[in-house]
Amino acid sequence: MKVTVFSGSHKGREGNTLIMVEEFLKGAEEAGAETENIVLTEKNIKYCRGKFECWLKTPGRCTIHDDMDDLLPKFMASDIVVFACPVYFDNIPSVMKNFVERLAPVLLPQFEEDEKGEYRHAKRYEKYPKLVVISNAGLPGQTNFEVESLFFRRLARTFHTELIAEIYRGEGEIFRGQKNIMLKPLIGKYKKLLRSAGKEVVENQEISDKVVEDLEKPIVPPSLYIKFGNEEWDRLIKECQKEEK
Repeated sequence: MKVTVFSGSHKGREGNTLIMVEEFLKGAEEAGAETENIVLTEKNIKYCRGKFECWLKTPGRCTIHDDMDDLLPKFMASDIVVFACPVYFDNIPSVMKNFVERLAPVLLPQFEEDEKGEYRHAKRYEKYPKLVVISNAGLPGQTNFEVESLFFRRLARTFHTELIAEIYRGEGEIFRGQKNIMLKPLIGKYKKLLRSAGKEVVENQEISDKVVEDLEKPIVPPSLYIKFGNEEWDRLIKECQKEEK
């Protein structure tokens, strides 16, 4: 089984989402999957021009030649695709959205009605990869992911496939405290859950209710996270003000 992650954080390999991805992939590899993590900020991906040339002029192929020439086949060759990104202003980052829009060639231009009576583009291929989402937000709470979750659920429908797992982590900045003697065991416990999730996705194409429940529990109390988070922001602001003087 091939599991491909497309990581769409503006921070690239410095983002908190990558920490989650690395643990998830360890579990997937333990279950025997071949894995790859593609960091989108390291790729040359131009914006879609919206001319429909991939449907009309060169069916199934984009007329823009950049790194999508390699990435689109990787997407289609995967059994499971993981979209990994943080929440930016209540939605997915532009890095990820740009990549998603360039996947248009895998569909046909013609419309069809789905089983719910809604309309979408017809599929070009018989089989599409199943989807997983991994995301984190700086703020605590699962409600931060409502828009993102809806987006990826609709995207799975658009691509004639299933969204088989969603892993959302509020309190994302807590990963910055991995060396803290008090936080280290709490973060370690959460990482173990991520590895379990990766293993279950490969073996069962879903995450068990128990693991989902544990993944969504706060790592630290939200009130404590907010308190120390605001103190850290105040410290960083003062440091910047000193540098400017």
